[in-house]
Amino acid sequence: MKFIIDGRTIRSRTPEGPLAAYIEPFAESLHEQGYSQGAIYRQVHLAICFSRWLRQRGIATRRITSDHLPRYLRYRAQQWRPCKGDAPALRHLLRFLRSERLISVEMKVSACTRTAAERCLREYEKYLWEVRGLASATIIYYVPFVRCFLKDRFGAGPVALSHLVARDVVGFVERQAPHLHRRRAKLLTTALRSFLQYARYRGEVELDLAAAVPIVPNWSMSSIPRAIAPDQVRRLLDSIDRSTAVGRRDYAILLLLARLGLRAGEVVSLELDAIDWRAGHLTVRGKSGQRCLLPLPAEVGQAIAAYLRRGRPRCASRRVFLCARAPVCCFRGPSGIACLIRRCIERAGVEAPTYGAHQFRHGLATEMLRQGASLGEIGELLGHRNPETTKIYTKVDLDALRTLALPWPGGVR
Repeated sequence: MKFIIDGRTIRSRTPEGPLAAYIEPFAESLHEQGYSQGAIYRQVHLAICFSRWLRQRGIATRRITSDHLPRYLRYRAQQWRPCKGDAPALRHLLRFLRSERLISVEMKVSACTRTAAERCLREYEKYLWEVRGLASATIIYYVPFVRCFLKDRFGAGPVALSHLVARDVVGFVERQAPHLHRRRAKLLTTALRSFLQYARYRGEVELDLAAAVPIVPNWSMSSIPRAIAPDQVRRLLDSIDRSTAVGRRDYAILLLLARLGLRAGEVVSLELDAIDWRAGHLTVRGKSGQRCLLPLPAEVGQAIAAYLRRGRPRCASRRVFLCARAPVCCFRGPSGIACLIRRCIERAGVEAPTYGAHQFRHGLATEMLRQGASLGEIGELLGHRNPETTKIYTKVDLDALRTLALPWPGGVR
């Protein structure tokens, strides 16, 4: 039996064992996910060897579990030199078999074995998502703090929210806050207030315990936004090689950050259907699920179109931007954009204020302010729901602030 993918023979030896009939579909799936011919060959070869090992031990397809992977790898290490890619390749094979419903999905933690605290956390997460409509990133930040609070108060025993008192809340914050950075401590108190409001929403707490959460000092607008300068943006964009697929993708992403001030998460979640090419605008899903309609500058639109036509891999995902390496899929989160920015900055040799995406947002707002835009116009473009959020940019227009400074009594000495 020959496996021919994209005109090339991947494997000519006939497979044996319980997985023999599924080797060819597995190879096809690898090809669809954008793996190279060499990677497909290695993974198919390993799958065939694994299938032969299963046959020798009389293990049927339905009985395959993740426990068989380390057992086979130990056996394989006795025959051949181990390769660091063997374990990921076998896990990939198992995911394929599960997606085809050939083996059952293994539940790591069943509902009956969850602790009372974990069950309470799952309900709290559901409330944040369905009732409050918070972003996934916010929920991910809140949950660890709440888990720590429940463990501190109830341990592994039953969770009785009705037994909570102000002393429990204050004591927990006093023990935890001194060991955290100021911003982390403030996030702790915010998460705790959110959870206590949830407990009152459920009717398990009558008093407003959220009001008992101590306040962590965090002076408003105590720092100046770290904004990337326009000349640094130009140097960064000019350094990108747009003759490659990855370069066209990176160029389009950086333009969205620099020209529209999008957050990294907004770039990740941008979908093909959100772009209205005829009207010249795009719909962005911002914080708390709110949607903003933004103009699509010609420069940005051309960059995205170039990537879609001559750079974006074939994929069922509706997200605009995809990872370049196999398996081809969308970015898993804002961290992927941060890594992309870091690589571009280091390659260009630009001395940027940070390696994050927010410096482009700050840079856009700062430049708009210097060009005479009002705070209302800046806030509308950046999607600020609270006008107070935009006021921080008044601190970066130093030339304008100098005109307001009073002369020093007696003149300059």
